[in-house]
Amino acid sequence: MDHTIASESPLLRLLQRKDAKGQSYIDIKQFAAGERLRADFERAHLSPRVTSSYSESIGSGGRHWQMSDNAMERLNLGALDARERLRGAFEAVGPELSGMLYQVCCLVSGFEAAEAALNLPQRSGKAVLALGLTRLARHYGLLSSHRPKDRNAISHWAMDDYRPAIPATES
Repeated sequence: MDHTIASESPLLRLLQRKDAKGQSYIDIKQFAAGERLRADFERAHLSPRVTSSYSESIGSGGRHWQMSDNAMERLNLGALDARERLRGAFEAVGPELSGMLYQVCCLVSGFEAAEAALNLPQRSGKAVLALGLTRLARHYGLLSSHRPKDRNAISHWAMDDYRPAIPATES
């Protein structure tokens, strides 16, 4: 990953910051999933432009020697492929979590701005983002999906290796 891009990432700050227990707010797989989403967003050419472009338009013929028709075709197909991957990722995460991922990973908004844009309670952004990143990591195959061993049987809500703690009875 490019150092300048990584230094801009709000996810990098969450990966490096520690909570009261000394744990990172997100783990490396959540970070990788968020950065992969961000890369697809950039490849899809969906970032809002904040500067003017004074270059000649593609159809003007003025710069035909710099980019062939085949290069333009690959550029467009690459952007379309990235848009399809974005659509699949947001669909897998669901509408409840995709807004926070879009605000923080794609638009590189801060948590306060994302919470305000999504009308979320204050200080809820990190939790919503962590849930979204976990779901995104499962979609990308960075984390294993929870699947019951017997798909026909009724499953419990916990992971397969979960064992509840049973407190000792008082006699």
